[in-house]
Amino acid sequence: MLTKTQTIIFSQFTSLLDLLEVPIDRAGIPYERYDGSMSASHRGEAITRFKTSRHSKVMLISLKAGNAGLNLTVASQVIILDPFWNPFIEEQAIDRAHRIGQQRNVHVHRILVEGTVEDRIIQLQEKKREMINTALDENEARKIARLGVRELAYLFGVTRDPSQNVPGVQMD
Repeated sequence: MLTKTQTIIFSQFTSLLDLLEVPIDRAGIPYERYDGSMSASHRGEAITRFKTSRHSKVMLISLKAGNAGLNLTVASQVIILDPFWNPFIEEQAIDRAHRIGQQRNVHVHRILVEGTVEDRIIQLQEKKREMINTALDENEARKIARLGVRELAYLFGVTRDPSQNVPGVQMD
């Protein structure tokens, strides 16, 4: 028996989801949407349709609205359109499809463009993961929750390394 492939597409930018709706509509692909601008009842209806309809193939989800509390084990494909600096937010979003009751392998795809801020975000994610793995106290965990001056300078190309001091800025 063939089962339909359902895909969840995450973006942190609802405007990018708006743009993505155009080619999806043109291709005639049935989809649902879930973002923070929708009322709770409309979000709930979209989730129900995605989970129960034989026709819904795609769910467009705002990363922040959909990173917790959803169970979407009907999906076997997850696409991250743009990386978020905190890797754990992305992991929570991916976990929407990786839940108890998932019967299929879940394939995760990240859309990245080389030589852009996205590359640097991925490097920051790796650094955050390393820090979490070695963190032994609450102070280290608090540092991980925010981007510092060094990390912001790295993201925007002011420095070449996220641990490098920023010229002209006094560091703690």
